[in-house]
Parts: sequence; C-alpha cells; structure tokens
Amino acid sequence: MDYNSRYNEWLEHLLDSDPLKAELLSIKDDEKDKEDRFYQDLSFGTAGLRGKVGAGTNRMNFFTVGKATQGVADFIVSKGKEAMEKGVVIAHDPRHFSKEFSQLAAGIFAANGIKVYVFPDLRPTPELAFMIRRLGTVSGINITASHNPKEYNGYKAYWDDGCQVSSEIADGMYERIKAVDIWSGVKKSDFEEGVKSGKIIVLGEEFDREYLDKIESLAIHEGDELDLTIPLVYTPLNGCGSIPFRQMLNDRGFSNWTIVPEQENPDPDFTTVGYPNPEDPKAFKLSEEYGRKFGAELLMATDPDADRFAIEIRDSQGNYVPLNGNQTGYLLVNYVLEGHKDAGTLPAKGAMVKSIVTSTLSTIMAKAYGVEMFETLTGFKNICGKIPYLHDNGYTYLFGYEESVGYAICEDIRDKDGISAGMMVAEAAAYYRKQGKTLWDVLQEIYAKYGFFAEDEPNIILEGIPGAQRIQRMMKWFRENIPTEVAGSKVEKVIDYINGYEDIPPQNAIRIFLENGSWFAIRPSGTEPKIKFYFYSNQDSRENALKVNASIKEEIFALINSVE
Repeated sequence: MDYNSRYNEWLEHLLDSDPLKAELLSIKDDEKDKEDRFYQDLSFGTAGLRGKVGAGTNRMNFFTVGKATQGVADFIVSKGKEAMEKGVVIAHDPRHFSKEFSQLAAGIFAANGIKVYVFPDLRPTPELAFMIRRLGTVSGINITASHNPKEYNGYKAYWDDGCQVSSEIADGMYERIKAVDIWSGVKKSDFEEGVKSGKIIVLGEEFDREYLDKIESLAIHEGDELDLTIPLVYTPLNGCGSIPFRQMLNDRGFSNWTIVPEQENPDPDFTTVGYPNPEDPKAFKLSEEYGRKFGAELLMATDPDADRFAIEIRDSQGNYVPLNGNQTGYLLVNYVLEGHKDAGTLPAKGAMVKSIVTSTLSTIMAKAYGVEMFETLTGFKNICGKIPYLHDNGYTYLFGYEESVGYAICEDIRDKDGISAGMMVAEAAAYYRKQGKTLWDVLQEIYAKYGFFAEDEPNIILEGIPGAQRIQRMMKWFRENIPTEVAGSKVEKVIDYINGYEDIPPQNAIRIFLENGSWFAIRPSGTEPKIKFYFYSNQDSRENALKVNASIKEEIFALINSVE
C-alpha cells in the first residue's frame, strides 16, 4: 500500500471529532508531509518506538501506540500464564501525551489478562528499570522520548532482566505487532475501571524510597570524608529528575545546593531550553547564570527522563567548562577504582563495561588497577546486558558507561541512571574538595598519568526519507572507500561490525585505528535521524591531541560530505 492509500485509509477510519483527522485534512495538498507520515510504520526495535507525535503510521499517536501495545501483549500471552501473572510495570515522562499513552497501554495489557503496575505520576526511566527486577515483572514499558525535542515521544520496552529488550525479544514483539490490525485488532479497557477492579495496581511511594536507598547504598565515602558544603547547581531540564535528585542530595547531607527554578517543574514544551539534552552545552545556559550567582563549583543536569547526566566544572581560571561524556566517565572510573582500592574492597576479578565508541583511556585506567574492561555495542541493553555473563564467569561488576553521557553504577539498575551518576559525581567533588582539589584538577591528573586524550563526537542530522537514504549511501560509500591514510597517519586496523566482531553482535558501525594513536568510528544513530562520528587521539599533550583530532575530523568530514 503506498503512502497516499494509507493516508486515505486513515481519513476513512478516523472520526470527524478526532483531532488527528483535522490534522490530516490540513496537509491534504502537502505530498512531502503525507509521504513522511505514511511511507512506513513507525519502526519497533530494541529501543522500542520513537517518533514525532501526530497523525500517521510513522508517528506516535493513540493508534500506533495501541497497535504496538497489543503486539507486546500478544507476545507476553504467548509466553504463558506465568508471564501474564508476573505482569508489566509502566512509567512515563512529562511529554505531551505521555500520561495518556501510558494509561492507554495499561488498559490494553489489562484487557489481555496481563497484570499491570503503574506509577502514580511521572518517574525516571532508571526507576522503571529497577522496579522490573524488584517486582519480578516479565516486562516494563516507559513512555518517553528521552532527550529528543518536544515534538517527539517514544515507547521503551524492557524485559524481565531489567534491560531494554534484546534483538531477539524485540524481533518477537515486532512480528506480533505487524500482525495486529490497527483499527480492529486492539483489545482495550478503561484505565480507571482497571484500577478499581485491581487489574491495574498503582505503586506506592515506598518503592521510590527503595530506589533511592539502592542508589545511596553505593556511596564510597561519607560523613567527615566529604566537604558537604560544596556549592552545587542542578537542573532537571523540566523533566522528571527534580524530586528524586533533590531527595538524594538531602539524604546525602549536601547543604549548599541550588536547583534552577525555571527548569524545576515538568514542562512538555521545554520552554527554557528547546533541545533538552544535557550533552549539549547550550542546555547549561541558565545553570551557568545561577552558578555564577551562587559561586557553584559543579553544575549538574539530567535529561527529561533522568537517565542521561552531564556536568560543567570550573577550570583553573574559574570558568565553567562542559565535560563530554567520556571526561565525566574518566572521573567516575577513577573515583570508583581509587575508592575501592583505598578501602581494600577492590575485587580480585573486577569488571567494567563500555561501548565500542567510548574512549579507550578508561580501559588503560582499569588495567592499571587490575580491572578488566569489556566492550559491547552501544546502548545499555548491551552494557548492562553483559552483567549476567560477568556473574557467570566470576567477575564483580563495578561500572558501565558510554560516551553519550550515560552511566550505570548499580547492577540492580540495568540502564543508565542520571540520579546515581549525579550522586557519585557530587560525592567525588565533595571528597576531592576536602583534599583541596577540584574535579578539574583531578581530570588533569588523569591525563598526565594515563595519556593526553582528546575526544570529539560530532554528528550530521539528516531528516526524513531523503536523509535516511543519504545516511545509507554514506555508510556504503565509506565501507567501499576506506582510506589507507588519514591526516598523515597510516590506517593500522579496520573493524567493520556489520557482520559482528569476535563476541560482539552485528551493527552498522565502522571503527578505524591509526598508527599515531588515534582512532575514529562512524555509525548511524538508532534513535535519531543522524549519522554519528567519534574521534579520539592520544598524543604527548592535550593540545596536540586536540590538533590531531581536528585534522582527522576535517579530512573525514570532507570525504563523507562528498556523498550526495
């Protein structure tokens, strides 16, 4: 069925009173918009669904969410009565329609005879991941688009291990979803009636306390070892991090912190920030203003679903400097390893996990402490998915992270967690301040001890059908035209993950190592319309590393942008 046929089918089925019908009628003469909305079904993969909110098969709306939920329900039912009784736990963020989509999903699961747990209000993604294992549910669903712009929403699916669904589980769910008739194949029930009947169970606040207790149990240093008067600024970027992050700071005894008031409360339009991604330094504009006002040493931010976490720190001149995800990772790896060693709790077989596109400096650091660093594909379904393997092989999990400001400190929370990462960074800052050092000082010590690395993770955004097709052409062309030399340094090694590599499953990614100690990687994003690049260089000084990195980036971008 072509996009125009799908468009007309939707017009026929939608009621005149449905706002989606008016939306579709308003674009009846816009062929480009119609094609973008209907050229495909919103794809369901290991990250679930993600797309713009609106009318169409390639959009997030009550019909596409309903179809996806019915397919997931059918998959759970196929696993038998025990799986249905274990049930599903559902959370949501503050985005437009998140609450409504979550209640729709809850009613559909209940109509299919599956037990449902819901939170009374918005909650962080990592709390959902924690609750799956805590409640023993077979699955979890979070309605969120994480750090995407306000026009987006999403549908994250988890399985009983507390991780986002594996490729195998996602494929099984997708087969069921495709078989659902979007107009007549979805079983529905009223949310409020489900709560009254006990088919839908609303979780109490005691579970929030359990989540925070689990995080706070990870503390490495406490009490007099910390300067808890360190001035801090935190922003939840109008997401759902405000309540748990503030509670965590108070529980730990931090006495001199400020929350950015304009960004404290949930706002689905993210009015004060636009693009609510803490990885973007522009998201810290208001935080910097309050930081200067209150003399803060550390600025902290979480994204709308509080799984991502980023910081700015003061440099030696007192200026605020944004740290990329790798640099914050260096600080956390150093603090965790150093803390366990000093306490005599460093395990005989310690393990850390990072993604293939994350800096290798942390691997060098781990090795210095006798800890093995494992590599996985990107995403915490892979990073945290490594934990069972580590247990089975006698390892103790210490930490996992990736360059896109995601950190997993607690093995009972099997997703990236901005709340626990925030606690550990604030604790580290307070610990070093007690010793007369700043996080900037510690970062320079890390470079001097382990290597002067430079990191850069740019991307090229290419939206719509033409954009997706161009990304495919770029990857194909680069695969067929890998250079033998880049920025004056010979290519030493090429790893193409398209068919897998060693114990790492297939992914559309290429990684190239140069003789001069640099390497870079290229891959399409799995959740956004962009092609991502990762450039790393290890030289005799930070300045030289930055120069070499810039030269490599310039040359590779010239090549890749030549592909039309």
